[in-house]
Amino acid sequence: MPPLSICLNGERRELRGENKLADMLEEFGLPSQRVAIELNGQVVSRAQWHETPVHEGDRIEVVHFVGGG
Repeated sequence: MPPLSICLNGERRELRGENKLADMLEEFGLPSQRVAIELNGQVVSRAQWHETPVHEGDRIEVVHFVGGG
């Protein structure tokens, strides 16, 4: 399977393994807790991360929640 070129948090990256959002987090060593994922401008619920495929050219934002006031 050839790598996919995606834009992750504004940087061009290559995704080499499985192509679901949950797999992408693992491949890039990103935490899965206290984060939200936006795929091409649409927020994807955590329950859909294991089912939602990543495609060539996708724009993905992984946002970390920060506590405090």
